[in-house]
Amino acid sequence: MPGLRVLAVDDELPALEDLAYMLRADPRIGEVALARDGAAALRLLDRAIADGRPMDAAFLDIRMRGLDGVVLGRLLSQFANPPKIVFVTAYEDHAVDAFEIKAEDYLLKPVRPERLAEAIRRVCVATELTEPEAVPAREPDTIPVELGGVTRFVASTEVRYVEAQGDYARLHTASGSHLVRISLATLEERWASSGFVRVHRSHLVAVKHIDELHIDSGRCVVRIGGTEIPVSRRHTRELRDLLVRRARKGQGAR
Repeated sequence: MPGLRVLAVDDELPALEDLAYMLRADPRIGEVALARDGAAALRLLDRAIADGRPMDAAFLDIRMRGLDGVVLGRLLSQFANPPKIVFVTAYEDHAVDAFEIKAEDYLLKPVRPERLAEAIRRVCVATELTEPEAVPAREPDTIPVELGGVTRFVASTEVRYVEAQGDYARLHTASGSHLVRISLATLEERWASSGFVRVHRSHLVAVKHIDELHIDSGRCVVRIGGTEIPVSRRHTRELRDLLVRRARKGQGAR
């Protein structure tokens, strides 16, 4: 099978050449085209479509002179058969834009080879024509809670986020909260397959309930309902990458 045809766009020549070198070194890449700005990228993509050889993916810098990468990404997403988009930037504060555009990945400069390899893998998966095999639905995990002498079972699907309180954990749902004697670490392991991720030493969140992600001056928070939950620096990149990976599925469910 021929390799992926990709476009790399960056207005800084050294960064563009470095990215091109790394892309060409990957055996899954068949052809790499280069553009120094957004306008040149659009012309190249239009020409490729006219020649019947559209690009499979576009690796875009964000802060460029003229047409920046976010605007360019939005334009590309309007194509009848848009290329898969991967942002390559030195800035963390455009993750929400990447999420909205349904980008496949969001790489921070300097790009590490293993992260680029993972981005290429995601592009390969996204361009695969076969449908993934259906996985049988699992029953949600439940936790017993005491309410006025009555034991009620709260399903993991009802929980929006969990807050550590000493040896206990407080489960927050749409209707209220429940204090249970279980550690956050235990719930993190137990509910990992149910879409819960650790974002802070004292918080575990259900990714599907995240309404907004904000990154400002290195500080990251997520909003769930009317609550803002802090995201520690060590978990910020992991969470951002996860949200970008889930963009297509997440956007389709909204």
